Amino acid sequence: MDARRPLAGRTVAVVHAAWHSCGSYQLNVSQILAYRALGARTISVAVMDVPSPPPPQGGRWPAYLAATSELPADARYFCGPRRMGLSAWLRVIHGDEAGYLIEMMKRVELPDGIAREQIDLIHANHFFTLPLAARLRAGRDIPTLLETQDIQARQFVLRNETRFCVPPVARYESMLAVELEWMRKADRCIHLNAEENDDFSRLLPDASHRLIYPAIAPVACGPGGARVIFVASDNFPNRDSLRWLLAEVTPLAPQVRIEVYGNIDSGLKKRDPALYEAHRDVLRGRVEDLNAVYAQSAAVLLPTVEGHGLSIKTVEAMSSGAPLIATRRAFRGMGFDPSRLRNVTLADDAQSFAAALRDIGNSPEATARVDSDTRRLYDEKFSFGAYARALEEAAAPLLRP
Repeated sequence: MDARRPLAGRTVAVVHAAWHSCGSYQLNVSQILAYRALGARTISVAVMDVPSPPPPQGGRWPAYLAATSELPADARYFCGPRRMGLSAWLRVIHGDEAGYLIEMMKRVELPDGIAREQIDLIHANHFFTLPLAARLRAGRDIPTLLETQDIQARQFVLRNETRFCVPPVARYESMLAVELEWMRKADRCIHLNAEENDDFSRLLPDASHRLIYPAIAPVACGPGGARVIFVASDNFPNRDSLRWLLAEVTPLAPQVRIEVYGNIDSGLKKRDPALYEAHRDVLRGRVEDLNAVYAQSAAVLLPTVEGHGLSIKTVEAMSSGAPLIATRRAFRGMGFDPSRLRNVTLADDAQSFAAALRDIGNSPEATARVDSDTRRLYDEKFSFGAYARALEEAAAPLLRP
């Protein structure tokens, strides 16, 4: 065996939701790149989580395919449920997202040609892809590694707070039970942050657990500039954080002009049109070159007031080496004390966050950004090399001779 390519001759199937405008897609890219660096042939199995016509035409498929054309898998397969079905409908109307997703995955037909693949390992993302992973095994002795990414039941409860559900509304405990039931079917579970590794280890003491911090692609360590930026994708926790920033913080620092990047603008426009109209001049939307945005920033804002699981955008901001103004919650599950980082200002209430905004530029940066505390910590914990080594240690012992 080549020690530098310990998975040479193996095929790894990465099973994942067909998402592209969120942190999960970045994780899928990192998984595939890591397995390839370890010598494996990789196949991507993308599954739509809503009823969809067959790919590549119709529904969300054209947008997904256009946005993921550079996914680095050696082969790509696509699938999804054609119809919802009564069992899934009865769950979703009550907000039982866990049960709904499992029922939907049970209806997925395997994509043409995948049965001929000689798969050595399945790397499944999120518990709800495990019914599809089970069909991929189809009687074959293929180990399954599950990457949980976060406790999904928590996310489902947050979603139910912002939409109508027919009573009785599904409870956290019942959705968590579904999640745990399917997790037991995996040979090993890997978790991306320390808090959830501890939680799942307690909830499933007989399962095999590993903490593996994800590889997040770095952004450029630029010279800095005048921009004060917040970068966020459109999801409930980010919208809550943006509302807090715009409604409670920035009025206390009116002399500071911020810029908000990412597709969160579309979510805010749909769900809070009054706030959107009041601040549309700072909402810049999605941009192709985030490197330039980070490189020209005076500071990066992490006004996190809600959310669970490791924050991809926090890691991305850390890699920039720029001064960060953040709540402590932005660093959840990362296993270090952010107060020790010299280029981080912690502010957990609106007054202190606004004070930090007003203070931007008053103190010179202690080091070049490439040598900053956050960039050095990024290289240690979240770089591609660290991730590939940890993934090898978790996956290689599961492989059959």
